[in-house]
Amino acid sequence: MVELSEKMTTTEQAERGTSSIQLGILLAGVACLLAAPMFFYPIFLMKLLCFALFACAFNLLLGYTGLLSFGHATFFGGAAYFTAHAVKEWGLNPELGILVGVLGAAALGLVVGFVAIRRQGIYFAMITLALGQMFYFFCLQAGFTHGEDGIQSVPRGHLFGFIDLSVTSNMYYFVLAVFIIGMAVIWRFINSPFGMILKSIRENEARATSLGYSVAHYKLGAFVMSAALAGLAGGVKTLVFQFATLTDVGWQMSGEVILMTLLGGIGTLIGPIFGAGLVVTLQNYLATSDFPVTIITGVVFMVCVLLFRRGIVGEFYASRIGKKLGF
Repeated sequence: MVELSEKMTTTEQAERGTSSIQLGILLAGVACLLAAPMFFYPIFLMKLLCFALFACAFNLLLGYTGLLSFGHATFFGGAAYFTAHAVKEWGLNPELGILVGVLGAAALGLVVGFVAIRRQGIYFAMITLALGQMFYFFCLQAGFTHGEDGIQSVPRGHLFGFIDLSVTSNMYYFVLAVFIIGMAVIWRFINSPFGMILKSIRENEARATSLGYSVAHYKLGAFVMSAALAGLAGGVKTLVFQFATLTDVGWQMSGEVILMTLLGGIGTLIGPIFGAGLVVTLQNYLATSDFPVTIITGVVFMVCVLLFRRGIVGEFYASRIGKKLGF
């Protein structure tokens, strides 16, 4: 018993050390991002930040709750359409347009989650995929989405009425601020008592139920939160590129965010950021080459699956914990 207690204490210390490493990396990353526009193309950086937030929102569901959704593009792309329509047709300010997108994504998450959480495992994944495809065809036929043309020429507008987001530097630091706020919300969520219960559900759902927790309610709450944050990323992405198209709601987008999360490491705070950066960078710098980007991405994914079963960042954390435990 004494040895077990000592082992548990060492494990807790190792996990706290890992959390400190994550926080240190995040702070260093923010410092680098503040200066990044001087060295990299701002549009590329803004795309990376949007998809990093999207991947972190998805990881909130998969990594911390254990639910694999194949339809998360519904919330990302749905918010993109809602924001684009609100800003362009209703003339709302960008912050209000993004709020409309987030609320719309949360509402979609509530509906989809209410239906999907009634099943587990592959059945849950298939239901989210089916509902995602239903929403895709809705966007194809709905009048406000303009079908295959999408909503184009979306104005960026003035943030709070006086900050001109058509200026690239203003837009970049706005996207960075949204990303930091989103990550702060995720960090607080997973480190709250609610987040602890989600982790227990992921590890042993039957035991969490036996302890008296309403598992369905907690799953639904996590699903809605994940959908809202994915919507935040989608709404901001619409203002960056000034359009919303069917690509944002297609099943391929759901596949991409799964790939990003797995590459970086599920259940880690910064793993999805790393994975999103890797995928977006490959797409950006290999887009003009003759070699198909999808093949390169597939090879990278295969190597990571074979060599880094927990993802790149996940394996790094595991090795740190292993060393502290003496393995």
